[in-house]
Formats: sequence, structure tokens, C-alpha cells
Amino acid sequence: MPGDPLVSVVITVYNGAPYLAEAIESAHAQTWPHVEVVVVDDGSDDGSDEVARAHDVVFERLPERAGIGAARNRAASLATGAFLTFLDADDRLPPDKLEVQLAEFGRDPTLDVVYGQVTEFVSPDVSPEDAARIRPAVPRSQSHLAGVMLMRRAAYDRVGPWAVGLRVGTGVEWYMRSAELGLRTTMLDHVLLERRLHTANNGLREAEHRSQYLSIVKAALDRRRAGS
Repeated sequence: MPGDPLVSVVITVYNGAPYLAEAIESAHAQTWPHVEVVVVDDGSDDGSDEVARAHDVVFERLPERAGIGAARNRAASLATGAFLTFLDADDRLPPDKLEVQLAEFGRDPTLDVVYGQVTEFVSPDVSPEDAARIRPAVPRSQSHLAGVMLMRRAAYDRVGPWAVGLRVGTGVEWYMRSAELGLRTTMLDHVLLERRLHTANNGLREAEHRSQYLSIVKAALDRRRAGS
């Protein structure tokens, strides 16, 4: 791709010490050579900050938990890459993720965001008893997850920051706003994210807040009515 642009892999973590090193190492293992890794610790108390500091990353620790939206916004403000991807601290990137997506941007310079496939796996540290209570892993599916997408920094700035205050649905809310703006996107038939299933996934940890998805949909409908 012309100019060999820098890509910022943005990782936010809240009490994710057991898996954070794998996430960081998967970013550093990319076949694309120009990568910076930005980690923001959202007020963890499990030693996640020590894990991050042991690696070559741009790092900041928030003094108290602010939520994934606020943490991603802070991390994005620290990132200097022309392209961004947002990786959850318990997931992993396949080694060729960035190279594959940047090649697509090279083929079509008008693109704003490139999406693709996600594969799921049950974390090997989960006991058989706990694994039986987790939904089955999906081997492969199309996805708009933050860790799947690679976007131009200009496109991110156009959509605006992640919503603050949501306990669930942060990625859904941002994606809906991006779709409303008509960003140019494509969906690749290539696995771009390895998503870990375990007993502390955010969707399980914040299950009592699932009603926030309704407020996200309502806000989108309100924006549509206001613009019509």
C-alpha cells in the first residue's frame, strides 16, 4: 500500500490480566510491519497495568473505571496511526489481519472501513463445567465487531467518539452511527478476529444492562426521524 501507513491497534482493558498479554502479542505479531499498540487500563485492580507495562505499548491507566466508551475515546486520542482497529483485551488478531485489510484499501482507495469474518473459541482455561454453560463457539461468521474492522482515522473522526455511559452495546451504537453517515465499507471473506468465550465476557458480566440495547435502537430511530 502506498506510504506504508502506521496502524494503531487500540486495546482497552478492565480486569483482563489473564488474557491481555495474548492480545498485545497478537498485535505485535502482525505481518504488517508498521504497528503501534495503545493500551488504556480502565481502572483495573487485577494487575492489568503491570501486564501492559511489560510490553512495548503506549500505555495509560485511568484512575477509576470510566467504562469502555470513555476508555476507547482516551486510547483513540493517544493513537497516531492513519488507520485504527479496536481490540478487546481478551481477544486475538490473526497474524495477517492488517496486511489483508490494508491490501483491500489499496485496491479501493475510496473505502472508509473494511470488515470481515470472526471465529470464536472457548478459552482453554475454562473448566468443562463452565464451558457447558457458555454458548457454543461459532466457527466463522460475518462481523462488524470493533476488533474485526479496520478504519481510516479520518472515518473514525467523522463518526465521532464512542458513546460514554453504556455498559453494553457500545460497538453496536457506534456502528449504527457509522452506517447512518454512509461510510464506504466492504466485507471480506477472511477471518480477521479470534474472539474468546469465557465466563467473564462483557456480555455476561453486564447481562443486567441488556435493556440498554433498546435505548440504542430508540436513539437511532430518533435521529432518523429528526433527519427526515
